[in-house]
Amino acid sequence: MSNRRQFLQSSLTTAGVVAWGTTAPTFLGRTALAAPASSKAGAKETILVVVQLTGGNDGLNTVVPYSDDGYPKLRQKLRIATGDLKKIDDKIGLHPSLAGFSGLLEDHLLAIVQGVGYPNPNESHFRSMDIWQAASLAPDPTEGWLGKALVRMQPSPGFHIAAPNEQSWLALAGAPAKVPSITDLKQFELQTQSASGADHSAQRQVIENDAKRGGDATSSGDSGQPGLLDFVRRTAVNTYANCQRLRDVAKNYQPKSPYPNSGLAERLKLVAQLIEADLGARIYYVTLNGFDTHANQLLTHANLLRELSDAMTAFFKDMAERGHQDRVMLMTFSEFGRRAKENQSQGTDHGSAAPMFLIGGRVKPGVVGEHPSLSDLYMDKLKHHTDFRQVYATLLDGWLGVPSEAVLGEKFKPLDLLRA
Repeated sequence: MSNRRQFLQSSLTTAGVVAWGTTAPTFLGRTALAAPASSKAGAKETILVVVQLTGGNDGLNTVVPYSDDGYPKLRQKLRIATGDLKKIDDKIGLHPSLAGFSGLLEDHLLAIVQGVGYPNPNESHFRSMDIWQAASLAPDPTEGWLGKALVRMQPSPGFHIAAPNEQSWLALAGAPAKVPSITDLKQFELQTQSASGADHSAQRQVIENDAKRGGDATSSGDSGQPGLLDFVRRTAVNTYANCQRLRDVAKNYQPKSPYPNSGLAERLKLVAQLIEADLGARIYYVTLNGFDTHANQLLTHANLLRELSDAMTAFFKDMAERGHQDRVMLMTFSEFGRRAKENQSQGTDHGSAAPMFLIGGRVKPGVVGEHPSLSDLYMDKLKHHTDFRQVYATLLDGWLGVPSEAVLGEKFKPLDLLRA
């Protein structure tokens, strides 16, 4: 090896094999070294996409108990007309903006878990969100339920698909490697650590040439054993290969189902592209903000639910057309529901129990549990009858193949949500 070539390669230090934007360091290299090839067992295992509804979704106007005499009494201004609802049965119906969800229900691809919450509900956004994300009522949690699951799912990585300026979430803390927050596949452009344009081109050429050879060359030096430089080069080659794969996917990806023009749809389309890239990831985390509807709720909530339903439906149809119908599961949650009684500002204040949605080819479709009573309230809040950790336990044990008790700290009775 010439001195110049050695200089160029050694300048790719372990602190910066490649330089990225503001989110992901060398995780693509680690992923490539650890994840199974797409043609091998384990590369196409089940995937969970978590959609967080930030702010506290109003469950009472999401799944509406239209036959309950208490509903129009509690919601004089915010009542959804019965004729506008997407009726599920003779008691409840979906908000009219949830047309996509209604279609998925008809296609036996949607489960609705009603009355979900936890004991002694907290009405602070921050505290309640911590409880849901840590799956624990302990004070000051430092690890999240998905982060702890990823420890037991190695080498499968996870991805946080972030909105602009969105930080990572507690749910992903505790993973064996930091879960990267991704906003765009353009982040994965190969950038070397050169000081000059000539060296940049030369370094890039070194990596590309190594990639063409498969990174098999060694530089053992006097010891006769592979050294640090070999590790750096192999990592760079694997990273380069995954960068190329992601660039090709971003350039050539044609959705099998059209995505609406919305922020959530763009983030879920990015999830679809990453799944198509076969990086081995099995957990994706996405958020939709704006559910803290204290005033003038009707239009805001309708638009949020439409964005949610249309985006998730388009994503799932895209995945199903690509053969992933029985492989991908989506789950929604929010840190709490809203009060049963509307406030004086034509909005709703912080409450407790609310529904969760699950979408997938292997869900048992339909409604799970009764709608919370409107006549038996606690301080104007709907009482929960299903602990959210039962949903988590069901997905951990039955979907991700992770022992739920090890993640949740205790045993929770699973729900009958999954087909064999």
